Amino acid sequence: MGGELLILIGGSGSGKTTTLRMINRLVDPDDGSVLINGTDCKTVNEIALRKNIGYVIQQIGLFPHMTVRENIGLVPTIEGWSRDQVDERVRSLLTLVHLPPELYMDRYPKELSGGQQQRIGLARALVMDPPLLLMDEPFGALDPLLRQKLQDEFIGIKQNIGKTIVFVTHDINEAFRLGDRIAIMHEGRIVQVGTPRDLILHPADSMVSDLVGSDSVFRHLETLSVSDLSRPLAESSIYPHDALVHEVIRGMKQSGHSIAVVEGGHIPFGVVRLLDLALMTATDVPVSDAATAVLPLDGSDPVLPALQRIREEGCFAGLQMMASRPVALFVPDEVMERIIPGKKPA
Repeated sequence: MGGELLILIGGSGSGKTTTLRMINRLVDPDDGSVLINGTDCKTVNEIALRKNIGYVIQQIGLFPHMTVRENIGLVPTIEGWSRDQVDERVRSLLTLVHLPPELYMDRYPKELSGGQQQRIGLARALVMDPPLLLMDEPFGALDPLLRQKLQDEFIGIKQNIGKTIVFVTHDINEAFRLGDRIAIMHEGRIVQVGTPRDLILHPADSMVSDLVGSDSVFRHLETLSVSDLSRPLAESSIYPHDALVHEVIRGMKQSGHSIAVVEGGHIPFGVVRLLDLALMTATDVPVSDAATAVLPLDGSDPVLPALQRIREEGCFAGLQMMASRPVALFVPDEVMERIIPGKKPA
């Protein structure tokens, strides 16, 4: 999927790195095909293919006798770029990876820390502006504090560059923090692909459950109830079913609410999202036309069964009720964000 960060994770020998190497034809598959945008990689010249794929490895592979400028600018120089063009691109990429160009362009790899070298490796992989980026455990050799810092920086870089990224890791916490989707590999095959929420709540088998730590992640949730993880609901975010869509949009924007509750109509209570209402072409219709069902919940309901019931009922969220009135929203994506630190809802 374009612009997606797909994580490959699994035990040693599961085929993660081999999969990356097949994508850029360092290894050709014995059987089957690897397609990029519908094109079989085997039909593309290896050199031409690799020019459109960035590759970042754990060992980084900087040339020790070359400066940062020369390491990053090597391929553009080979391609015939002028010195000014190369320097401009190098400066832009160093800024992107949070290294001031005036301080780092003329340094040699031995003068850089491990984290700085890894940033240079990423900049080099991006220098030709490839649409696809392969990353093989790029932060695996770093200490935990530095690894988390680079992960945080990488989240921002990913949003800026808009590339499709295939990222190998053996760290499930890193996978949860960085990945849009995660592919679980075992003995050369993909066992399950899904969002962190999918894998935690609905592991395909016991191997996936053990790998993602479904049981341990939710162990502390056994003592929590729906009210502990619900979003309090302001009275101003509850609208009658016959309110017009444009009125609700205006009210939600003024109050800063992204989700509102609709009372009455074809269902007792429903919810609407501001994003969905803004995409409607007809806004002079009752807001109940756009409302989706919610699952009524009691504040004392356990969290995990509530999440499972919401999914089974096909609802967007749960609505915590008190004396037949809605008092809070229980949104699964927001719950997942709170129990996976640093993870934003998809």
